[in-house]
Order: sequence, then structure tokens, then C-alpha cells
Amino acid sequence: MSNFLEQFTEDIKSNVPGYIAVSVTEVSSGVCYVSHSNSPTFDPEIASAFNLEVVKAKKNAIKALDLDANIQDILITLNSQIHIIDVSENGEYFIYLAVDSDKANLGMTRALLKKYKKEIVSQL
Repeated sequence: MSNFLEQFTEDIKSNVPGYIAVSVTEVSSGVCYVSHSNSPTFDPEIASAFNLEVVKAKKNAIKALDLDANIQDILITLNSQIHIIDVSENGEYFIYLAVDSDKANLGMTRALLKKYKKEIVSQL
């Protein structure tokens, strides 16, 4: 498993323009399986802990509204960054990715995350 996650992190760092940070977190336990940042002041594990609360709140809202739906991703646009919380189809994991909004191509980034999250579910 760790080799897969190390390779996943390297692929994200190499293939996502504007990459800032990434992590993979289990929703039920909050365990962060892997994290990396290219900035010493950006801690993706702390960000993941807060984003876990965002995912749980959205799941509760979906349940309260009695919607027959699952979260695919949550997009947060800041002044200079884009943060994507990409939830696996089974809802057990999420990939958190932060990118520089001036350098990132949102469509390409989301397409790569879709590919990676399928691999994560099959590996974890």
C-alpha cells in the first residue's frame, strides 16, 4: 500500500500544474494515509482534518434533505488557490488537493483526480 501511495503522490506532484499540497484521508476514522506539501507553511494533514468536517457536514445535509445522492467533489475557490476535496465513489476516502489558481487547469486537474481516486479505492 505505501508504495502505491508514494507513487500516487509523485504522480500528483509531477502531473498537476500549480501543485501545492495533497493528502488521502479515510472518512470514517480521519486517518490520513499520505500527505505532501511543497510549502513548509502548508500542512495538508491539518487541512484534511478540517476538510473531513466539511465532508461530514455535507453528508449530513444530504441525509437531512433526503437526497438520493453522493458527493463527487467539493470545490473551494480562494483568491489565489483552488482546493478540491474529491470523495471516492464508495464514500470511504477523499483526496484533498490544493493548487495555485494561476497555474492550474481545473478541468485537467479534476480528470486526473477522478482517475486516481478509482485507483485508491482498489488499492486501500
